Amino acid sequence: MQNSPTQIISLIILASLVFLLMPIFLLMYIRSYNRHKKNHIAEKQNMQQKFDSEILKTHIEVQEQTMQTIATELHDNIGQLLSLTTLTLNSIKIPENEKVTEKVNNSLSLVNKSIKEIRELAKILHGEQIVESGIGNAIEQEINWLKRVGGYKLSINNDLLDIKISSPDKDLIILRLLQEIINNIIKHAQATSIQIDTCLKNDTLLLTVKENGVGFDYDEAKNKKSGMGLSSVQKRIEMIKGKIDVNSTIEKGTSIFIEIPYP
Repeated sequence: MQNSPTQIISLIILASLVFLLMPIFLLMYIRSYNRHKKNHIAEKQNMQQKFDSEILKTHIEVQEQTMQTIATELHDNIGQLLSLTTLTLNSIKIPENEKVTEKVNNSLSLVNKSIKEIRELAKILHGEQIVESGIGNAIEQEINWLKRVGGYKLSINNDLLDIKISSPDKDLIILRLLQEIINNIIKHAQATSIQIDTCLKNDTLLLTVKENGVGFDYDEAKNKKSGMGLSSVQKRIEMIKGKIDVNSTIEKGTSIFIEIPYP
């Protein structure tokens, strides 16, 4: 019985320690749980980003393969048919009739022009062949196509023609970016003038496209699934660690500024 006060005191001290330590252990557990939860969320987001990136990469690869197939079909099949048409027209023996001769000559001229246009279109679609000569030349060919479309006052400053470095993977994406932007201008902008500037500065490729069209609400457009192609442009830029800045004013036009680490 003499030890009972000592035992009681010991029990009180032990209980006090338990009650004191329990919140500490509980706080440590909560902190550990929150840390693991944050790591799990971050890992999940990282996995989602990688998954989205792989999906986009696969989509672009399929798109490129489709374009190359179309380019080959245009060049090899339709191009050959038009060439055969030219040979057939040339082989026709007609009497010296001025009107008939003029019509045949006009037909030949149109067919030859069609062959040339199809070959140029095939080159544009077959992006890998174009970028082999450098991104500057690839952009130049795209601009030449835009000139042939007509209807626009063009202001071009392509400083990438003289660069000696290249990045085949990025070059193809940059070319597709420009094609997407030009396509959006033709389809939606109702512009009369287009300005395109390209240059390489401090290991950064700069691409600027300005037009004087109807303009649009950028924040609203980029949140839409259609997005006037903006979603596709944004994703392609993210793939190559680039940045895009879009300034658009209703009835005053749109300016697009793109920065891409290069090569």
